[in-house]
Amino acid sequence: MSQAIRAVEPGEADLEVVWETGERAKYPWLWLRDHATDPQSYDSRSGQRELFTAGLDPAIRGLAARLGADGRSIEIDWPDGPQNVAYDAGFLWHFRAPAPTSGASDRRRPWDRAKIAEARVDFPYADVVADDAGLRRLLEAIEARGFAVLTQTPTQQESVAALAGKIGYVRETIFGGLWEFEANEARADSAYTPKTLRPHTDSTYSHDAPGLQILLCLDYQAEGGDSLLVDGLEIARRLAAEHPAEYAILGRIAIPGRYLGDGAHLVAERPVFRLDRDGRILQVSFNNYDRAPFRLPEPEMTTLYRAIAAFDRLANDPALQWRRGLRAGDLLIFDNWRVLHGRTAFSGQRRMAGCYLNREDFESRLRLVGGND
Repeated sequence: MSQAIRAVEPGEADLEVVWETGERAKYPWLWLRDHATDPQSYDSRSGQRELFTAGLDPAIRGLAARLGADGRSIEIDWPDGPQNVAYDAGFLWHFRAPAPTSGASDRRRPWDRAKIAEARVDFPYADVVADDAGLRRLLEAIEARGFAVLTQTPTQQESVAALAGKIGYVRETIFGGLWEFEANEARADSAYTPKTLRPHTDSTYSHDAPGLQILLCLDYQAEGGDSLLVDGLEIARRLAAEHPAEYAILGRIAIPGRYLGDGAHLVAERPVFRLDRDGRILQVSFNNYDRAPFRLPEPEMTTLYRAIAAFDRLANDPALQWRRGLRAGDLLIFDNWRVLHGRTAFSGQRRMAGCYLNREDFESRLRLVGGND
């Protein structure tokens, strides 16, 4: 919640705002001019900047600055034209200090098996698709824990499409948009086998890996095939504390991923831990199945192998894993930029439907229904 403003104190390089709490914040004049919302500087319909920022004098300074009548805004007169330009206190409060650019949420809560057992992860499908309140509860759970399970889902592909449409739109990949699958050894992908799938993230071979994945169990006449999830943030937390050198190299070295088969040859690369400028994790990206051949100079290659092994041992530690056997009507939705997923081996028929969604669409919908900045 923003605070009221007690006073403003213009200086040569910046405008200092004194908040009612006594806290002070300085705003460079050029930054304030760049964020003016008068009609000549800003299109309020689109939220787009009209100002030609490159044409501003870098040493620009407000002619006058005054406190709004209610303490909830300030007004500035500018030498290049705009007068009485209002700056809302809420906007200034939000930017009272340089902010991370990543959008990585402080509401994320790392978990292991014990912690996730105490969290709510199940939501009735009908409640989620009924209105924005139900959707908000789901999206906030995914933001906090990285996944959720929808129960009593109608066992048809249209259920996947309906949920995807509530969040954004179905992402097309080499596998199509909406898809159904069961064990099929003819496909060039380990997901189509009945064998154990160790924890991984999808599409390390894509420059922009899908942000979320939906998996709906349509039919289960099998033994085994339990789904398992591991929180990449918890792996990172433990590595940083217990193996800092390994954590550091996984945030620095770009590891290539490759998909080769079914008429496609895709290659991309990024670190296991993609970080923002403040060192917070934006994306966890790990798939030992799809890691492409590459070589580094020694001893860096050996150090990286040691780091990969440390990561993968944690990912396969049952104490860090959430496990559940999905049955017909269970829908699993998870953050592919955070949560590693896998599956135990199975025999029999296990038929699934699903799709991918873009990360930015999830974040957009969460802001719109949840009121997040």
